[in-house]
Amino acid sequence: MYDFLIVGAGLYGAVFACMARRRGYRCLVLEKRKQAGGNIYCEEKDGIHIHQYGPHIFHTSNREVWDFVNALVPFNRYTNAPVARSGDKLYNLPFNMNTFHQLWGVHTPAEAEAILQEQRRETVEKMRREGRTEAENLEEQALLLAGKDIYETLIKDYTEKQWGRPCRELPAFIIKRLPLRLCFDNNYFNDLYQGIPEGGYNRLTDALLEGVDVLTDTDYLERREHWNAQASKIVYTGRIDEFYDFRFGHLEYRTVCFEEEKLMTPNFQGNAVVNYTDRSVPYTRIIEHKHFEVFGEEVYRNPVTYVSREYPVEWKEGLEPYYPINDERNNRIYRKYRELAQKEKNVIFGGRLAEYQYYDMHHIVEKVLNLWKHEGDDQKGL
Repeated sequence: MYDFLIVGAGLYGAVFACMARRRGYRCLVLEKRKQAGGNIYCEEKDGIHIHQYGPHIFHTSNREVWDFVNALVPFNRYTNAPVARSGDKLYNLPFNMNTFHQLWGVHTPAEAEAILQEQRRETVEKMRREGRTEAENLEEQALLLAGKDIYETLIKDYTEKQWGRPCRELPAFIIKRLPLRLCFDNNYFNDLYQGIPEGGYNRLTDALLEGVDVLTDTDYLERREHWNAQASKIVYTGRIDEFYDFRFGHLEYRTVCFEEEKLMTPNFQGNAVVNYTDRSVPYTRIIEHKHFEVFGEEVYRNPVTYVSREYPVEWKEGLEPYYPINDERNNRIYRKYRELAQKEKNVIFGGRLAEYQYYDMHHIVEKVLNLWKHEGDDQKGL
């Protein structure tokens, strides 16, 4: 008998297992894939740690979360500063004074703000006439945030490639977290802390699961009753609709296919992330993995590099579900599953798939740490 059976060895399951073990509980972790780590799993090739499921940059302003992960493995100084390519031109991201200078030739915040205000005016006036203060969709939110030029050059085609839907059909919240700054700051995140684990994310996963029983290549749902009998409580991090045998229908996702290539050059694009915003380019971005962990002249010590091109596609069975499509239909279906989940006495649902919500890594760590703060000897909080 175990105290907890944890379904999924991704970040939620691994952090939960770590905290449970520290409290003296016995955990069994089941992972459907052949390796632990979920989407933060890396594969090492030629001394380069390749993010197999897309780039993951850990960032947070929560000192407790930052100290927690750094106590397990030290993090490096990587700062996320992606570049966008439109046609033959490059633009700095997030939208800042560098972007505005590249786009309009402006030199001061006042000049940039004047253009932004002018380009926002039509959308603001339309919303005022309709008595609204909130954007109705992503397109309107983008125009309200950054105006017509930035929307058409850097947002529209990229977003529609990513989601496979017109921007007018996408919810506004998707783009609300996109930063816009009237200063020369290419740091994508506003958080106090960010970085990549030294030696790759597998070191973090190994540290979290140290002393925990883990079975990989094991599908919990194929022998659910057998596995349920092994523990007092279940922690489920998989797809919530699959847990309930799709009784209310399937939840929809977008996913990404990766095209990995080894290049006989030490430095292909000079940056970890370059977004391709034009509709004519089938992929959304190219990731050059070595830039996550080596900087400056160190890049040239390794004569080869690895890149991954990301192709967004509609999710179907057999592919990895990445991004929940939180439109009205899917949210309505999810609420029905959530009502069932809330009635479960011995099952904890947690993580991106079980909660049908996109989370950054620090959100997951913070959620699990907060869950254990309320846990007493009688496990009432769980």
